[in-house]
Amino acid sequence: MPIDDLYRDVILDHYRNPRRRGRLNHDAIHADGQNPSCGDEFGVDVVVGDGVITEIATQGQGCSISQASGSMMADAVVGLTIDEVRDLASSFKRMMSIVEGDNPVDPERPGAVLGDLEALQGVRQFPVRIRCADLAWVALEDAI
Repeated sequence: MPIDDLYRDVILDHYRNPRRRGRLNHDAIHADGQNPSCGDEFGVDVVVGDGVITEIATQGQGCSISQASGSMMADAVVGLTIDEVRDLASSFKRMMSIVEGDNPVDPERPGAVLGDLEALQGVRQFPVRIRCADLAWVALEDAI
């Protein structure tokens, strides 16, 4: 199976079957994000204990890119320290060309750094959609 097809399948799976969806009503920090150019909305509830994300839940509506990115992000950050989450967010933003720096994706070791999130690297070809992919990360960074 070509890698583009695999990435498409990963994105569609996270969009159709989002992970960690819902609300956390206890000790959660909440933040929302919006992409006014396309109407995407994304919310995140985060529980942090001893500097580690112990729980996360997401809410929102929008395009497949924004919602799949949020699902992938939620799966990726549970169990990470706040500093590790910030490093992961930075790696994601470099991959998406949102910030300057070397792309963290190693073609010799696909998934080694970003896991399922690497499926979103093709979005770079559509600059207007990069904000869709970044929306969940903006909300998470606001929360932490």
